[in-house]
Amino acid sequence: MNTDQLKQEIIAYSKEIGIDKIGFASADVFGELKERLKRQQDLSYQSGFEKGSIEERTEPERLLPEAQSILSIAIAYPSKMKDAPKGTKEERRGIFARASWGLDYHVVLRDRLEKLAAFIKEKVPEVQNKLMVDTGELSDRAVAERAGIGFSGKNTSIITPEFGSYVYLGELITNIPFVPDEPVNDSCGECAKCIDACPTGAIVQGGQLNAQRCIAFLTQTKDFLPDEFRTKIGNRVYGCDTCQVVCPKNKQVDFHIHPEFEPDNEVAKPKLKPMLRISNREFKETYGHTSGSWRGKKPLQRNALIALGHFKDKTAVEEMIAVMNNDPRPVIRGTAAWALGKVGTEEAYKAIETAMIKEQDDQVIFEMQKGMNFKEELTAK
Repeated sequence: MNTDQLKQEIIAYSKEIGIDKIGFASADVFGELKERLKRQQDLSYQSGFEKGSIEERTEPERLLPEAQSILSIAIAYPSKMKDAPKGTKEERRGIFARASWGLDYHVVLRDRLEKLAAFIKEKVPEVQNKLMVDTGELSDRAVAERAGIGFSGKNTSIITPEFGSYVYLGELITNIPFVPDEPVNDSCGECAKCIDACPTGAIVQGGQLNAQRCIAFLTQTKDFLPDEFRTKIGNRVYGCDTCQVVCPKNKQVDFHIHPEFEPDNEVAKPKLKPMLRISNREFKETYGHTSGSWRGKKPLQRNALIALGHFKDKTAVEEMIAVMNNDPRPVIRGTAAWALGKVGTEEAYKAIETAMIKEQDDQVIFEMQKGMNFKEELTAK
């Protein structure tokens, strides 16, 4: 088997099926990453969404015993929305991060990788392959960096020379010994814009992220959002793009190559009030195709309530009262009470007081008290 020729054929085929960039890496142990992950674990900086043990995440042979090479792919997504709708005082809007615009990227990249794997198997019938996208054990970013897709920025994103950091990543482990590509020798230099701009200080230092403080992670949690982050998330319903938006390497970067990643503006910048009363069926029909739906509607509804409180949206008071009184989920009832307190109308405060009398859940009562505390703060001023 001529692996050099096969490599060129794979590169050519990857372009045919809509892969914007492909790189080849060795399947050696990711030693530096292993040490970094151990430090992250010791510091409790991990999100908890990670799959597999540290060994599985850094030793490709644990995932494919005959592993020789890893193919890394990148597919670009848009950074700007055409004709983006603007929120009004009567209809406030939230925002989904760019990585959740259009069709769920896991579906798209898995399709591309499966086609790539089938192409290789046609050429080499005895090949062994294992593919993964985001939810697999391997670090997409570590593989992409080794394969020369881009360099790892201070914001912990892979930054490509062509598409900035607005790329989705996936990989294919194989037992074919391809000649690895050279890593990209670029860097952030002295720039620290992402570190300075991070709303919660989640980027501890260049290349080190405390996921527990990252808004992209926090918007996906299902419990009450800690108080210190509620004023920070603004109108973000899912995810956060701040560290990408401020990056000079992303200046003027906006690629609309793949129709499946074009956002439906009403989904990517949804009206907040309708999100409060959306049924499971409606949620699935409206948001089910996006990557932002994977945790269900609860986190997004909680975030929508916080956003309405952030906007002090008086037009939403009646609906938030209904949520506080009738929703069966304590996190949603309690967050509604907190948001009502933030809006701060007399009607809102009276509703909280009335609801507190019959509320049985201690956490919800605690949130109701927080809501009432806003009234005391206003009076004190």
